[in-house]
Amino acid sequence: MQVKIPHWLVSLTLLITLILGGCASQQATSVSEINASKTTITSAPATVAQSRQESKLPRLEGKATVVMLVKGSPITIEVDGTNAPITAGNFVDLVQRGVYDGLMFHRVVREPSPFVVQGGDPRSKDTSIPAEELGTGSFIDPATNRPRYIPLEIKPKGAKEPIYSKTFDAAGVKTEPELPHRRGAVAMARSSSPDSASSQFYFALTDLSFLDGNYAVFGYVTEGMDVIDKIEQGDRIESAKVTQGAENLK
Repeated sequence: MQVKIPHWLVSLTLLITLILGGCASQQATSVSEINASKTTITSAPATVAQSRQESKLPRLEGKATVVMLVKGSPITIEVDGTNAPITAGNFVDLVQRGVYDGLMFHRVVREPSPFVVQGGDPRSKDTSIPAEELGTGSFIDPATNRPRYIPLEIKPKGAKEPIYSKTFDAAGVKTEPELPHRRGAVAMARSSSPDSASSQFYFALTDLSFLDGNYAVFGYVTEGMDVIDKIEQGDRIESAKVTQGAENLK
């Protein structure tokens, strides 16, 4: 007899694994292991300290195009600095620095239903580290020799400015975001702390509306979803280049 899993339970499970995937081992299967992972999550940097650095972060004023090469095939991303200036600016800046070149997609979730393909952990440049041990790394800014974290940035539909450092639930926002989690969305992975995203990002493999208002989408794949659909855990980003809009990075 086939057991049917309620859709809400699948969504909750995927949401939990996304949080763990952004900052801790994705192998937590028992209650004790999950609790241990949550302890690691809550050690993320304080949001107050992050907010002080917000004005110093790169910003994208407008849009830019990034082309990633995976398995010899291009993935084209339209990065939206109009609706997510800090999140988009951080991503474009890291692309220009060559941070993503050679990094692994350490997390691919397609079962029990299509979810995400996640990469961007700088530790994955070390080929001796297995995928199962990745998911905790952040970009170390050479100017400070410290991790660079960015605030959670989500713009409500029709709003003039994004909301920072709060989920929509925490901010009491009832509308949908300007940049929803539809198939092909590109968004930042983070821990349970809203302001803990750094360099790790994910591609949405299907519409994931239950993530809206909780994670920051900053662009969409315009070409190459067929390439993403074939990515397997352990595949690497051969290169990432800004092909248009580099002048919009401030």
